[in-house]
Amino acid sequence: MNEVVIKTDKLTKRFGDFTAVDNITFDVSQSEIFGFLGANGAGKTTAMRMLCGLSTPTSGDAIIAGFDVYNQTENIKKNIGYMSQKFSLYEDLTVIENIHLFGGIYGLDNYQLKNKTDELIEKLGLQGERNKLVASLPLGWKQKLAFSVAILHQPKIVFLDEPTGGVDPITRRQFWKLIYDAANQGITIFVTTHYMDEAEYCNRVSIMVDGKIEALDTPVKLKQMFSAKSMDDVFLRLARKAQRTSD
Repeated sequence: MNEVVIKTDKLTKRFGDFTAVDNITFDVSQSEIFGFLGANGAGKTTAMRMLCGLSTPTSGDAIIAGFDVYNQTENIKKNIGYMSQKFSLYEDLTVIENIHLFGGIYGLDNYQLKNKTDELIEKLGLQGERNKLVASLPLGWKQKLAFSVAILHQPKIVFLDEPTGGVDPITRRQFWKLIYDAANQGITIFVTTHYMDEAEYCNRVSIMVDGKIEALDTPVKLKQMFSAKSMDDVFLRLARKAQRTSD
């Protein structure tokens, strides 16, 4: 059985009288692709910030990559990767400059950085673009590069916050191949997405509604549980229960 790398117990975050995340409990194992779904306002972003060591919980417990979210946040940050749709790369730097910048932030030495850079450029087929500004790359290439940079240091977990937003279906499938490759290397994938077909690619899926986890299981079992033909149907049935519209 694979090691548990994310473990939460009654994790809660309040802002004054507002409970953004309400007593959520779940585990995620090494190499698992875990989908973290919910409509706008469900509490996904707040929960992810706590798991990444960026926000202190109000109550409850969480251990991420073996470290406590209350007093070992720097260790958490060293053992995770992060990528979002909104910001992942510096567009006014070249491909090579971005790789070197983030590799340095993640603590790679010069020897590791050179080998990782050459390996990454070849894997993504970016030999001809290595000295081009990231701003000049198509969105799909930016996303694939951003994901590859996020796992450059072989983290235990990579958090992906709507990584394929705005990307065409073919590029999304290519992106998910990179995700499967990373999981096969032992990296745990924690991903949020608004594309319900992508939920089908996950090993397990949780669905949040108004700060609580309303459902958590494999896509197959969730569809059986709700007598649904697709994850889109499952999501819509649960999302209709939501009372709030923003995190």
